[in-house]
Amino acid sequence: MMDCFAALAMTNKERRTMTLPRKPKGFMFDLDGTLILSNRQLGSYDPIPGAAHALGELDTLGIPWIALTNGSAYPARKQAPRLREIGLPVPDEKLFTPNSVAAEVIKQRELERVLVLGTQGVIDALTELGVKCLNPDDGKGLTCDGVYTAWHPECSMDHIHRACDAVLGGATFLTASDIPFFATKEGRSFGYSCAINGAIARVTGIEPEPTGKPSDHAMAFVAQKLGIDAAHVGVVGDDATAEMQMAVTGGAIGIAVTSGSTSTEEWADQPPEKRPDLVISSIGDLASACGLS
Repeated sequence: MMDCFAALAMTNKERRTMTLPRKPKGFMFDLDGTLILSNRQLGSYDPIPGAAHALGELDTLGIPWIALTNGSAYPARKQAPRLREIGLPVPDEKLFTPNSVAAEVIKQRELERVLVLGTQGVIDALTELGVKCLNPDDGKGLTCDGVYTAWHPECSMDHIHRACDAVLGGATFLTASDIPFFATKEGRSFGYSCAINGAIARVTGIEPEPTGKPSDHAMAFVAQKLGIDAAHVGVVGDDATAEMQMAVTGGAIGIAVTSGSTSTEEWADQPPEKRPDLVISSIGDLASACGLS
């Protein structure tokens, strides 16, 4: 099979016959760096050129897709309307966050009380999904059987202390994301949950279990929502660890874009466990590059 980077210079017809191991039957899209670029405070969004066209084309072709962001700051019902305001046709029911996956994991593990290090938006999202959330500001002596870290710009040392006490006491340690960076309009920005995780893990010696990408939980969630086997899911993203590692580990189809955190040259340097099946320079070319149109 031809190297996917040499394929960047080829025509769409040549690319679709020589790079993908099989034709995708459905797609999962990342948000930051793939469909949008936000500012570092997540207060404003700009669509990436071609993103609306790619989603619209899949809808026209009747091909299922969802968006799964590693961003956990807002419930989907609040974030999806903001995407539509900038021209991206993302219905509420097609947008998911790590909180969506975490709620399922928490229920499966029968965790009854979860200490949440996250914004009120994180707590709201989990509460709406049936999780009993504890806020670290609610007082000392909180007892819980789970700790969940997410987007938390106002995290304090007191919050970290309470989380460490809980984890050392046997609480399950979950996180929305352990990815260190994400793409924004101002360039690369670090993920708060990753930094918080580092502090808790350093103190307790226990690493967090991610619920977002690239976890097995996230890959299984995506396949279930699309209603297809993971092998036929096209995972579209800009991050080698978050999206491409998940695709490789999960046996899915990795489709990389160059509009976010990873350049064409950087994609070429990825190890096999993070190497995409296809790199496209424009998200608007997705359907034709995959042989769907």
